Amino acid sequence: MVGAALQVAGLLIGGIGMIGTFAVTGMPQWRVSAFIETNIIVFETIWEGLWMHCIRQANIRMQCKVYDSVLALSPDLQASRGLMCAGSVLSFLAFIVAAIGMKCTRCAQSSWQAKGCIILMAGVLFIFSGALELIPVCWVANTIISDFYNPMVNIAQKRELGEALYLGWVAAFCLIAAGAIFCCFCCCCEKTRSYGYSAPTHYSTNSQDLHGKPESSYSKSQYV
Repeated sequence: MVGAALQVAGLLIGGIGMIGTFAVTGMPQWRVSAFIETNIIVFETIWEGLWMHCIRQANIRMQCKVYDSVLALSPDLQASRGLMCAGSVLSFLAFIVAAIGMKCTRCAQSSWQAKGCIILMAGVLFIFSGALELIPVCWVANTIISDFYNPMVNIAQKRELGEALYLGWVAAFCLIAAGAIFCCFCCCCEKTRSYGYSAPTHYSTNSQDLHGKPESSYSKSQYV
């Protein structure tokens, strides 16, 4: 019962992380324009994402344009494209593998090892996808913070952390937490398989169990 609840919790958390990863990959709010010092044009907000950049004017109108070339992106955003796509694919694959492992919750003794391997694979994939997502999110955040405090960077080119980065941290945490849950469940499966299926067999040595009938009166009279 506890193991089933643990699997359901891991699958739900992993599903949240997977959906969050898809959302972060497509969101344009990775870099947001910063309104500091002389840059006080607050009616216009600039968003920069992995695939497009958007200009939002006074909460009324928003225009988005896909990047003309990958070379127009900074190195951190170029690398983030590939890493986020890989993380999205791995998180989806981990969710599918975890769902397959949950379908065979009630397994025979001989299939506990196969079930443990499936759950362990799902856990490793979840953890790996979360780590892949952390790399681009932390890289872009570090670049934004470094440029923000760099006096050599023009004020109009300075950016702030966008909503996509915060959502990326949450999604990565969910993926890693789901992977840890499935790995812990795999360890519990191994202990249960080792100790729970070795019931001893008792054999009776009396004549009634061996021959299926009681001793005759003639055999008893020999000892009288």
